[in-house]
Amino acid sequence: MDQVRVAAWASDPIALTGLINHLRSRPELLVLPRARRGEAAVLVFAANQVDRDVITALRAAAAESPAAIVLVAGYVDPAHLGLLADCHVSAVLPRTALDRLTDSVLSAARGRTTSLRDQVEALAHDGTGASLTPREVDVLRLMAEGWDTAEIAGKLCYSERTVKNVIYAMTNRLNLRNRPHAVAYAVRAGVI
Repeated sequence: MDQVRVAAWASDPIALTGLINHLRSRPELLVLPRARRGEAAVLVFAANQVDRDVITALRAAAAESPAAIVLVAGYVDPAHLGLLADCHVSAVLPRTALDRLTDSVLSAARGRTTSLRDQVEALAHDGTGASLTPREVDVLRLMAEGWDTAEIAGKLCYSERTVKNVIYAMTNRLNLRNRPHAVAYAVRAGVI
């Protein structure tokens, strides 16, 4: 059996290590080092959300190689669909769908794609709350119990600044007005 050559990119080093380890555990995949990324048939990108840094990395990868890209993300703005298509993105998966990653990589290597619009919309409307990170869910649960920022920070062993950043990033990304709106969103999504 020929192995599909893949290379990985992630928005942070811990996620990159986890992604590489996951890909290496699959016998049908051969993970290439970053220096050989241009030889990959498929590039796998992992990010919480598609932001400026991820867009820059996607554009650089697309310019460097014609390889198909499988994007694993917590959130993708539907306004980025054209950009994703221009950057050879053939599949978008939620971060909770590692069980489907290998099949997506193999399909991308064979040139099989499905509608990016459908995939991004499914990600945005996933009733499981996949658009919320585990850290955000932890913070939301404590907010729902009435804990203030300092108490949440102490309970989760974060700094107060980290808790404020988590809340700000989440409310900004999901277009939520305030903390109660964020808690209501999490309740409706069924994560708390």
